[in-house]
Amino acid sequence: MSAFEIDEDCGERANAAAYALGALEDADAYREHLRSCAGCRAEVAELQLAVDALPSTVIPGRAPESLRRKVLDAVRSEADLLHAAGRRADRAPRAWRSPASWRLLLAGSASLAAGAAVLIVLAVSGGSSNAVRVTTAQIAASERGAQGTLRVASGRAELVLGGMRQAPRGQIYEVWLSRGEGSAPAATNALFGVTRAGKASVEVPGSLRGIREVLVTREPLGGSLHPTSPPVVRVVL
Repeated sequence: MSAFEIDEDCGERANAAAYALGALEDADAYREHLRSCAGCRAEVAELQLAVDALPSTVIPGRAPESLRRKVLDAVRSEADLLHAAGRRADRAPRAWRSPASWRLLLAGSASLAAGAAVLIVLAVSGGSSNAVRVTTAQIAASERGAQGTLRVASGRAELVLGGMRQAPRGQIYEVWLSRGEGSAPAATNALFGVTRAGKASVEVPGSLRGIREVLVTREPLGGSLHPTSPPVVRVVL
């Protein structure tokens, strides 16, 4: 399966919500899975848009160690039960697992959803030691209705986009890193496409130390050494 095909029956999609919340223990393994599974990338991108809105709805706090242990014990117990029951045991009816249902769960009831999300994140991280910095992307006017964020945590950066247009035939999206005025954007090996719904979740390679902007342009297949078109996505750090 190519990185741009969608496996609607992927057993890893059940972990998308925990990953988007920053509560998945083996996040590195799931991030590696996202490289080759467009279905899970689309699910994460959809959930991430709702998760990114949660911090503005609650006052940050620190979970006590006793609560952290209780949450982790509950998560592990449920995981053990699901493992024993088989990979499809956690599959809810399709209407519940649809992106629209997840949006209602995470964003429709702001106080409840935000409180639960922050509780899980704080309980698993033990406080602010694993803080996630989220920056909203600036989208070109040509991408009407598109939105995106850059999530930076533990030295890793991930760009999550939604509502993007498919790149024209013979082109692909490419990520660039800019150190500011007077400095030409540096090419990266992050080349990606978007799903039919316009979603993508791509890891930004390298360190962001000294980087002022993360850019995305449309380039010929295989990428370019220098941008050949204006940025359609810009994240100012």
